[in-house]
Amino acid sequence: QVQLMESGGGLVQAGGSLRLSCAAAGSIGSINAMGWYRQAPGKQRELVAGVTSFHNTRYADSVKGRFTISRDDGWNTVSLQMNSLKAEDTGVYYCKAEYGGAGISWGQGTQVTVSS
Repeated sequence: QVQLMESGGGLVQAGGSLRLSCAAAGSIGSINAMGWYRQAPGKQRELVAGVTSFHNTRYADSVKGRFTISRDDGWNTVSLQMNSLKAEDTGVYYCKAEYGGAGISWGQGTQVTVSS
């Protein structure tokens, strides 16, 4: 199994930056892909950014050009650099790992609040 723990959330003014980190532990050698999701109040959880074993990345249209996902080669840490933050980026950000054949793990989430 894979255990995940997010950090780096907080309160920031619109236009500011935050960097989220997700530390992975356990069977990290079996991880195939990781991603960051967010859930705003009253809305469904949505993909923000993802990265694969080959360092391929994908982003939600709403964050392209502002957010950057990165990971180390060992899957120990996956980060999300968030720049030019907007009020609509507010939400709880979750880290997700896909591992093995069909394993999925989620972190506990970290709150990001952007004040306008």
